[in-house]
Amino acid sequence: MRSLPSPPQQLLFGNALQLLKAAKENRFNALRADWAKQYGKIYVSWIGNKPILTLSDFRLLEETISSGFKEGTLVRDPKLTQAWSEVLGGQVMIQKDGQEWKWRRQTYNQSFNSKQIQAYFETVEKACEQVVDLIKQRVEKQEVIRVDPVFSELTMRIISRLLLGIRLDGKNNQQEGPPLEPERLYRALSIVTSRFISKTAGEKKWVEYLPTQQNKDYSIAKKYLRNFVESRVDLALKIARTEQEIDIDSVQISSEFKKSILVKLAKQAKFTKKMLCAEAIGILFAGTDTTAHTLSFTVGALGLNPDVFKKARAIVDSVWEKNGRITSESLKELIYIQGVIRESMRLYPVSNGGTGWITKSDIKVGDTNVPSGTKISWSFSSGARNPDEYSNPNQFIPERWLEDSSSLTFLFFGLGPHRCLGESLAILEATVMLAMLIRYFDWEVVNGQESLEKLGQNLTVFPSDRMPIRFK
Repeated sequence: MRSLPSPPQQLLFGNALQLLKAAKENRFNALRADWAKQYGKIYVSWIGNKPILTLSDFRLLEETISSGFKEGTLVRDPKLTQAWSEVLGGQVMIQKDGQEWKWRRQTYNQSFNSKQIQAYFETVEKACEQVVDLIKQRVEKQEVIRVDPVFSELTMRIISRLLLGIRLDGKNNQQEGPPLEPERLYRALSIVTSRFISKTAGEKKWVEYLPTQQNKDYSIAKKYLRNFVESRVDLALKIARTEQEIDIDSVQISSEFKKSILVKLAKQAKFTKKMLCAEAIGILFAGTDTTAHTLSFTVGALGLNPDVFKKARAIVDSVWEKNGRITSESLKELIYIQGVIRESMRLYPVSNGGTGWITKSDIKVGDTNVPSGTKISWSFSSGARNPDEYSNPNQFIPERWLEDSSSLTFLFFGLGPHRCLGESLAILEATVMLAMLIRYFDWEVVNGQESLEKLGQNLTVFPSDRMPIRFK
């Protein structure tokens, strides 16, 4: 491993202090992406004398992860698993392997299969219509709109509706739990996931006990998230498992809550209250940031590529005029819009990398012998612009996903049995929202290309200026 390209190291610490500093500055994945550009498609960084192998060759990454799944040579990194447990307050599905992972995944699949995703269409449509109405009101005032927070609230309202039964109109059933406050919830999730990144970068457990403002904010955020989901988890368990008939009228349980994903999960007897609270917090984060930031980058990319925008509008208008609106049945006619979204995900990946796996035994990665106990990491932003994989890699070409895309690698939702659970829901949200925006508005990217290039980062990557747009 010492023969591989590597960033300059410090005695005893290796690259640990550089990674920890980057985590504190919200540049953890950005630093590793910079290293990938500098040191090539396969390089190694070090935490003390422990290696982290980073791959940005998608073919090599796909081969390594796939064979690792099949042969059992890769397992979840136990330190990463522990970090998730600490920030979420319990263990969630993404930390698991084997039978524990299998039964959790099967339980989730009941809520994320293709039939259920179709059933969510009306909820997604209504939430997107609310965004269109908001933009119309602000256009009348000639306001510039930072769309990233708008999209974050959109996706948060959708996942809160589906997961927790919270109404889209904001009218809260107080007997089910605290009201949804999107900005406050988003802030709490950001604080908690920032701490996760610090733990991933090597932060010691004792650091969170220091009397700092950062630790105070972290403690408040964890408590807020727990309070937000706990009463709803209690009620879901009562509905799912009580042997006595519940008087629905007396406790005023909404139909939205009774049909929520949380209640469906609670029917799985293996789930404990602690597990469900942690899973709920994890899903709230996973169902918000990734899709919201992808929408922001896609709107920015369309605004700067007028030929693509023109083609997308012609397709949306044709579908709209034939059906009177976008319907669940007409989504299959919007394949080009989905190509636009996939191309945005390639050029501007919001989940830029990870270190979720560790070798259980000695393996070979390409021509490199990798010893047991090595962490496997990846850099999407570097691999996604590899000219050997994608022709004209810096150009925005949605058509590449429509012609013969079977030859292209698309790893941005993961791969294999651990592929992202919410992929179909994310594509549905992004397609409907983008189609509505294209139908109703023209727009200008206020800061131009800078909005797509100057990036911020929490656990995910986003435009640091939050993508200001001037709609017409």
